[in-house]
Amino acid sequence: MFAFNDAFRRQVADRCAAFSRLIASDAAGLKRSAVAITLLETQDGSGVAGFLLTRRAKGLRAHGGQWALPGGRCDQAETLVEAVLRELGEEVGLRLGESDVLGLLDDYPTRSGYCITPVVLWAGRNAELRPNPKEVASLHRIALTEIMEPDAVDFVAIPESDRKVIRIRINGSLIHAPTGAIIYQFREVLAGRTTRVAELDQPVFAWR
Repeated sequence: MFAFNDAFRRQVADRCAAFSRLIASDAAGLKRSAVAITLLETQDGSGVAGFLLTRRAKGLRAHGGQWALPGGRCDQAETLVEAVLRELGEEVGLRLGESDVLGLLDDYPTRSGYCITPVVLWAGRNAELRPNPKEVASLHRIALTEIMEPDAVDFVAIPESDRKVIRIRINGSLIHAPTGAIIYQFREVLAGRTTRVAELDQPVFAWR
C-alpha cells in the first residue's frame, strides 16, 4: 500500500526530479496538449494513495467514451502546466496551483495528431471534485497498488503496426495508449525505473 502522506509526496517528487524526461523531437505540426496524473486519496480519509482517471463523455467529438487522464489541448501562449491546471478545473472542478506540480514525464506523440505531456500533480487531502457532465461521464480514484500488480501490464501485436500495443488493466478494463502508456511510465518512475514509452503504439480505434 502507498500511504498518502508528506513522505510519499517527497518520494514522488524525488523520483520525478531524478527522471530525465524526453521532449519529442518530431512534434512539429502536432497539437500540444497536457494531461494530469493527479495524486490523491482513493477515498477521502482513507490514507491510501491513488490517481484520477476519467471516462470521457460519449458526446465528445474526439475519443468519446474512452478512458482518459484529465487534460487537453494548450491554448495559444499557454504553458503546459497552465493548460493542465485549467483543464483540471474545467473537467473535474479541481483547483490546483503550480506549487502542486511534482514533475513532468516524457512527451507522447499520438496517431491522432497530438503531442501529450504528462504532468504529475499532488491534490492534497480531501480534494473536492465536481466533474463536468459535458466532458466526463464518470470519475474514478484508482489505487496505485492496482497498476503495480505484476500482471497489470501486457503488450500485444496488431497487423496494422510493427510497434507493440500496450494494455494496462485498471478497474476491470483494458486501458490502451496514450493513457495506458503514460500510466505505465508513471508506474515505472514510481518504482525508480526509467522506461521509455513513445514507441508503444495505440490500438487502431484510437488512431483518429
